[in-house]
Amino acid sequence: MGKKHKTVVTHLEMLSEPRLPPVPRPLGKYALLRVEKPPIHFYRYLYDAIGRNYVWVNRKRLSDEALGAIIHHNEVEIYVLYCGGAPAGFTELDFRNRERAELSFLGVIPEHVGKGLGRFLLCEAITRAWTRHPERLIVQTCTLDHPRALPLYQRHGFTPYAQEEVELEELD
Repeated sequence: MGKKHKTVVTHLEMLSEPRLPPVPRPLGKYALLRVEKPPIHFYRYLYDAIGRNYVWVNRKRLSDEALGAIIHHNEVEIYVLYCGGAPAGFTELDFRNRERAELSFLGVIPEHVGKGLGRFLLCEAITRAWTRHPERLIVQTCTLDHPRALPLYQRHGFTPYAQEEVELEELD
């Protein structure tokens, strides 16, 4: 049994496309690429590298087959941000529910935190999500995520609509 963590999950929504402020592009050489049907091991690497410090465990619990069914679905879009040729972060958008789009994951690899890449990725994800014209765009964050996550979502147009307390267990 791994260490258990109590956290408060905040569910947020955006009901219309926001007017986003101009966002500075990442410094240096960068590329944001959609990864179609990423290899399972590559996805697991990104998920772990970004989520390790924030107790991202849900996708770790999935078998390769179950994870592949999600991330290889035609209505799930994964974008990887590369800086200087190396992965620096990713975002995942889920369009499987026609009424609402979900920003399932967004994160930056620890050595790139504090460089404005999270804000850049969020603005790109919001813009891409609204090209599908959903009725609403949802995201969730919790008290174990980076402390600037919730304020960042709110500054970019998301409004909290529910909270719940949950317990997450780290994997050994």
